Amino acid sequence: MPYVLISTQIRMEVGPTMVGDEHSDPNLMHYLGATKRNMLGNHFWEYYVHDAPRIVLDKLEKRGYRVISMTGVGQTLVWCLHKESTENSDFLSAQDIAVNRPA
Repeated sequence: MPYVLISTQIRMEVGPTMVGDEHSDPNLMHYLGATKRNMLGNHFWEYYVHDAPRIVLDKLEKRGYRVISMTGVGQTLVWCLHKESTENSDFLSAQDIAVNRPA
């Protein structure tokens, strides 16, 4: 799964940080130390950690993920991260991509 969304509410310095949903990669959730929970009134499961978002972002960077966007929605901050998959990198190598070169 090449995309990950993480979010936190109100205070980004302390956490908790939401790191996934019920369809997230279980190995990645284990690496992050995430706990799966279902909040009362919600009809979905989510993974969260007690770490601040910066700690989570550092861990994800070590796994090859890069932030591609970030936004604030009300009192919630959301980061979208992407990891280049080996399948995609085989599709177009750097040599195959012509940047500013005439055909």
